[in-house]
Amino acid sequence: MKGMTLRAMTEAVNGVYHGSEDDHDKEITAITIDSRKITEGALFVAIKGERSDGHDFIGQCFANGAACVISEKELPEEKHSYIQVASSLQALKDLALLYRNNLDVKVVGITGSVGKTSTKETISSVLSEKYKVLKTLGNFNNEIGLPLTVFRLTQEDEVAVLEMGISDFGEMERLSKIAQPDICVITNIGLCHLENLGTRDGILKAKTEIFEHMNPDGIVILNGDDDKLVTINQVNGKRPLFFGISNQEGVYVDEISNMGLEGTSFTIHGLKTSDNFSTFNVVVPVPGRHMVYNAMAAALVGSVMGLSSIEIQQGIKNLKTIAGRNNIIKENGYIIIDDCYNANPVSMKASIDVLDTAVGRKVAILGDMYELGANEKQLHYDVGMYLATKDIDVLITAGHLADNIASGTKDYIRTHYNSSECEVHSFNTRDEMLKCIGQILKKNDNILIKASHGMEFSKVVEAVKTL
Repeated sequence: MKGMTLRAMTEAVNGVYHGSEDDHDKEITAITIDSRKITEGALFVAIKGERSDGHDFIGQCFANGAACVISEKELPEEKHSYIQVASSLQALKDLALLYRNNLDVKVVGITGSVGKTSTKETISSVLSEKYKVLKTLGNFNNEIGLPLTVFRLTQEDEVAVLEMGISDFGEMERLSKIAQPDICVITNIGLCHLENLGTRDGILKAKTEIFEHMNPDGIVILNGDDDKLVTINQVNGKRPLFFGISNQEGVYVDEISNMGLEGTSFTIHGLKTSDNFSTFNVVVPVPGRHMVYNAMAAALVGSVMGLSSIEIQQGIKNLKTIAGRNNIIKENGYIIIDDCYNANPVSMKASIDVLDTAVGRKVAILGDMYELGANEKQLHYDVGMYLATKDIDVLITAGHLADNIASGTKDYIRTHYNSSECEVHSFNTRDEMLKCIGQILKKNDNILIKASHGMEFSKVVEAVKTL
């Protein structure tokens, strides 16, 4: 790892080096917090977690070839090199900052209440048409995951597309310090983490901490249809670049054609591409109106990074879905929309919109949404009311909070004589639901499966696939 010598790392983490001077200027080969992933010449950062203490595995790591460890404890009997620090977690972040500064790489930082992962995937797909791109994997977007993502970078990588997720004030500032983004993308300001952030204005304040450590000459890209983001007039003396459908002051789209679960086609306007095409047609192969926004954000990032209209078109067209993120699965006679990784009211409604585009019987299997604060029951109820306005044939809920979704749907149907009929089933738990689901579903159903991550609805996806 370029520049990552024991001497440089000791200084970066404000630590105390214990070991041979002969090893002081050797570069380590990798950094990990997982003792099972130690390779020859790697650095192990011993972090004390809720379930286990990394310090208990230091001996094992040296036995497996670790060159050095970061430890909060003094190790008087240890003959191998180690760096003693006050906080291993802080050291992890300090090392990520050191390594990020050692590499000549452009960083795209992505945050927002909804759509971070799908936007990250779309931007990565576009930029991969021209550059060698490293992107965040899974949910590695917090104060541990982001450093681990940075450590995956190599000197061959040209662009890093980093997802940055938070739940409280101050977190984004710390993430931004590590990432130091050259391009900042904010997807929207929704209703996530209201327990800690209070209001959408609080969410806006927390998300825009991403600007605090961005490149002073960097570029900010914002959703111009978001009523909070559109209030941002300048960052570092420069006006942000906006994208939208309703707001046509920046990059915008029209001629939107819904292709059902096959995706959406539209015409994009206002880009400055390397081949000077500012207007061209785009097909995003993943369903949902929100994917149009993701594609606009990706097109803007691509244009800023010097891509041609053809490269942008192709990058969006080549987008692949991932498990749990609006992933279309056709198996065992069912069409499953696997969107079970996480959920909040905005993303839940967006996924219902996707289901509504399907041809045939439409079934929504929805679970609890977490971290919504004191108004959580009403927010679930509102999702149920919203679902009742769509052409959904069956609603199945699991969880005590999700029961409010069922109530919202039933109340809307009862009070609106012209509403569509929707068969509603409500269960206290996911497992209770799984016992009955085979009696409710029919072959050729289009099935949306969505809930907060803690509901473990991936088990529902697997169960439906094997019915």
